[in-house]
Amino acid sequence: MTVSNAKWTLDDYHCMIKVGLLEGRHVELLNGEIIEMPPEGPEHAQLSTDATDYLRQLLANQVLIRDAKPITIPETNSEPEPDLAIVQPLKKLYLTRHRYPENIFWLIKYSYSSLNKDLETKRKTYAKAEIPEYWIVDFKNRLVKILRNPINGDYQFEVTLSQGEVSPLAFSEIVVSVQRLLEG
Repeated sequence: MTVSNAKWTLDDYHCMIKVGLLEGRHVELLNGEIIEMPPEGPEHAQLSTDATDYLRQLLANQVLIRDAKPITIPETNSEPEPDLAIVQPLKKLYLTRHRYPENIFWLIKYSYSSLNKDLETKRKTYAKAEIPEYWIVDFKNRLVKILRNPINGDYQFEVTLSQGEVSPLAFSEIVVSVQRLLEG
């Protein structure tokens, strides 16, 4: 007999949230599994807040920047909470549902203790959903990994930076300082 974990659908997950079953727990739905999220340390919290403020200055009213809010990926029964989701400014639509992959320009994840999950499971989940760009800020090693061009469930382009500048695909006229992402 093969033993496997029960998988949850988005509807199951939303029902659990609605009835308060997950209240007080910091979890996310990832590929049908409810995953406990590690607590956010002070450095993580401040760096992601600084990055949000910085990107809002650079991108002004062209986007919404959602910090630590769910995105919905129906095809994988996932509702992860990336540190920053840079999305289309569709406020009325977002009153009725979270952001879907087609609304997302790129995602940024600040990573320390969850680095393996962010580089493997989340990478593949986001690529399968064809989210065009995923940046992982590894603040333990002071690196930014840029992942682009999702094809067949994985990103085909990958570069790791410790300094310099990078432009997001959707906003090639914007230049983002790697140092600002790493140091605030």
